[in-house]
Amino acid sequence: QLYRDARECLTLLSQRLGSQKFFFGDSPASLDAFVFSRLAPLLKAKLPNGKLQQHLKSLQNLCNYCTSILSLYFPWDGGEIRVAPRAAGADEAEEDPHKRRNQLLSVLVGLVAMLGYAFLSGIVSIQRGGVGPAARQPIAMQEEEEEE
Repeated sequence: QLYRDARECLTLLSQRLGSQKFFFGDSPASLDAFVFSRLAPLLKAKLPNGKLQQHLKSLQNLCNYCTSILSLYFPWDGGEIRVAPRAAGADEAEEDPHKRRNQLLSVLVGLVAMLGYAFLSGIVSIQRGGVGPAARQPIAMQEEEEEE
């Protein structure tokens, strides 16, 4: 019953879309985002039971709809681009030449943010003091000496 209802829903969506680019004309609406979010995984994922996927693939306008949205809004993921496997012995550095630099910058930015928060919230404060034996005396004693 569930597959039958899903097939009927896909067929109705296909009929409603017709030959339009989006459900409400030439520009996408929230319905397009919702429908695409349900159709794209169904179209692209490898499923153990492909009955519903096969039905979707038979509805050419819905397939074209998903493909056009993928290529328009996700150009890096829209096509069937296959990445060549890495050669044996290829470094991780070849994959991302600036990986180490980015990691170091991330750590430094995090450290500066934590220190900034500590200073601004009052968790850590810096007090200025003099150099020598007078600087080591308690504040109360310094005040008494100034009063004399």
